[in-house]
Amino acid sequence: MKLAYWMYAGPAHIGTLRVASSFKNVHAIMHAPLGDDYFNVMRSMLERERDFTPVTTSIVDRHVLARGSQEKVVENITRKDNEESPDLIILTPTCTSSILQEDLQNFVNRASMSENSTSDVLLADVNHYRVNELQAADRTLEQIVRFYLEKEKSTLFRQGVSSVDDNNKTLTNNFLSIKTEKPSANIIGIFTLGFHNQHDCRELKRLLNNLGIEINEVIPEGGSVKNLKNLPKAWFNIIPYREVGLMSAIYLEKEFNMPYVAVSPIGIIDTAVCIREIERILNKIYFESLEGNVNTQSVLTTNPYFNSHINSTNSETRDHNVKPFDFEFYIENQTRFISQAAWFSRSIDCQNLTGKKAVVFGDATHAAGITKILAREMGIKVVCSGTYCKHDADWFREQVFGFCDQILITDDHTQVGDMIAKLEPSAIFGTQMERHIGKRLDIPCGVISAPVHIQNFPLSYRPFLGYEGTNQIADLVYNSFSLGMEDHLLEIFSGHDTKEPITKSLSTENELNWDAEALKELSNVPGFVRGKVKRNTEKYARQNAIPSITLDVLFAAKEALSA
Repeated sequence: MKLAYWMYAGPAHIGTLRVASSFKNVHAIMHAPLGDDYFNVMRSMLERERDFTPVTTSIVDRHVLARGSQEKVVENITRKDNEESPDLIILTPTCTSSILQEDLQNFVNRASMSENSTSDVLLADVNHYRVNELQAADRTLEQIVRFYLEKEKSTLFRQGVSSVDDNNKTLTNNFLSIKTEKPSANIIGIFTLGFHNQHDCRELKRLLNNLGIEINEVIPEGGSVKNLKNLPKAWFNIIPYREVGLMSAIYLEKEFNMPYVAVSPIGIIDTAVCIREIERILNKIYFESLEGNVNTQSVLTTNPYFNSHINSTNSETRDHNVKPFDFEFYIENQTRFISQAAWFSRSIDCQNLTGKKAVVFGDATHAAGITKILAREMGIKVVCSGTYCKHDADWFREQVFGFCDQILITDDHTQVGDMIAKLEPSAIFGTQMERHIGKRLDIPCGVISAPVHIQNFPLSYRPFLGYEGTNQIADLVYNSFSLGMEDHLLEIFSGHDTKEPITKSLSTENELNWDAEALKELSNVPGFVRGKVKRNTEKYARQNAIPSITLDVLFAAKEALSA
């Protein structure tokens, strides 16, 4: 726990509330001081929804501090159960309730045993001292999925539908895993306050529909906990963002042998990789169905990308490497004719960006995706790529290795600001905080990741995933830089090149002061080398323990460099 006036990822209970409020007819109760109920206002404002946020605060006041909660939490749970009859009431602890050592599980058990209770009651099982908002959201979603699937198993067992095999494992999993007739997928991880999540969900549905794959369930956004028992019926799961949904996918794979795709389709190349992974899974399922003597060919032949020449009775089919599903034509057609990003990256306009410097920072999924797009699809030099998801640092390093000069793993925005001030990139791609940093340093910033403010919850359709997402990202990247001949015209006419040289970092550590004459001389240096001159001068000053940079120091640094 630490005191901060701004955070990339909030406390754990915010993650739990985001998941709970994403489901339909689920109510969350938060045991916390009055100031912690800002989530309701934040969600209502940013998501622009008509309905009230289904969150109630069981307030920790002076009476609770003096005597304990006693019946207060139980009464709040019972009251919401009677008033709104939700399918699930989830109680989330906070740092305050943990400090008070309240036995919230006991409150949940007592509320569940009420004679008039019609709702399920669940305590969010998250450690508020060890996890942040995103980790708690991932854990809460997995907990809810596990709770309702285990509940369905128990129901089937009591009804005599399932039995126990020789290995003392229930056969209920096999019963629950009866697949949909046609290929289908669950989309796991779309939830409230996510970065363009609603738009990404629509684009994923369109992409899967084009591939002849039906949507089984989308959770948690807009999903019903009553339908969670249908999750195992899908052929596979798609996890568009690593931050939320991965734990649920791993659980479903372990319990129900459900494969999952965790490649985020961000950019032309990774979208193709994602589609090929889906193709691999479908082909594997097809061959396994043949081995199990299940005739799926009559169903699969309706899929537009099913190989009609394949012979399911031919045992040599696999030996000849014939793919039942082949999405290569779809990938090529979308890349060449539907997405505009592929040809745009080869146009003269985009080539003007070649070699320009950029800094990328955000959550692990978006920061890694944008870094790879800038480096390998648009030829932009990424001087630093970073994420605030410190728990996923190893995966992030693996993804961006070779695509950037430096890697920054931190949740301290002052470190990010100092890095940007030091590197002086042509553009920044980050969160709301990097946009603020860019304004202070007069560097343009394209927002590519949460946390964001209301202007990044657009009403128009702006996905970041899939082939339409590549168009949106290309526009964002291109418009974040000075366009075309703009840099040269500014140098020639000095019409708008009025920005002062950046001479300070955003923190107060090791700060050097520039006097007026030195600043004036530095501003006369051409913009494309001004940053290098400034850095060399400051390096010279620090090496010689000079606290203030004057005109003489500037010239001395120049002479020392030339020597």
